[in-house]
Amino acid sequence: VQLQASGGGLVQSGGSLRLSCAASGINFRLNDMDWYRQAPGKEREVVASITSSSSTNYRDSVKGRFTISRDNVRRTLYLQMNGLQPEDMAVYYCHTMSRGRHFWGQGTLVTVSS
Repeated sequence: VQLQASGGGLVQSGGSLRLSCAASGINFRLNDMDWYRQAPGKEREVVASITSSSSTNYRDSVKGRFTISRDNVRRTLYLQMNGLQPEDMAVYYCHTMSRGRHFWGQGTLVTVSS
């Protein structure tokens, strides 16, 4: 299983980014997928989740600003982030589970300047 995340970068407060996560080695359309993030000195936390049937869930602090989606043909997970704030600054990781094991992408850094 390989998860390749991309799309991070530097953005001003209020700006937007779209993260992508290309998956291989799994039957992508059958997998629930998540985005997590980890800020310096803090624990990793779930940001958004999407099931195989495309039901979504978000942590309260990003509701209305972030949108998780998936393209099963391209085997790619997305996170559209609008209205970015300094508190959103973190390394973002895509995540899935397969056969009882956790798999993580390599992380992509999102930096928000105030």
